[in-house]
Amino acid sequence: MAKGYWIGRVTVNDPEMYKAYVAGNGRAFEKYGGRFLVRGGPFVCMEGDSRDRNVVIEFPTYDAAIACYNSPEYQEVLKYRADASESDLVIIEGYDG
Repeated sequence: MAKGYWIGRVTVNDPEMYKAYVAGNGRAFEKYGGRFLVRGGPFVCMEGDSRDRNVVIEFPTYDAAIACYNSPEYQEVLKYRADASESDLVIIEGYDG
């Protein structure tokens, strides 16, 4: 079964409020087997538009990635990210060859 991935691009407008999101999102990620592959860091935008921060989270399955987003644990902290930032997020199924 193919893995699932969250690919997020974020511009943080309120760093203090965003800290509440970062502090609380780990519960949901742990519960659904999420593991950070990319969490910020330097980058070069070679084409298109970019945001200040990029994140890639790997989940054991595509279904787990979607379930994590819809979970009560994640929805509880999502409000902090929504209020503190502008974000783009896709959930995508990995290639299983």
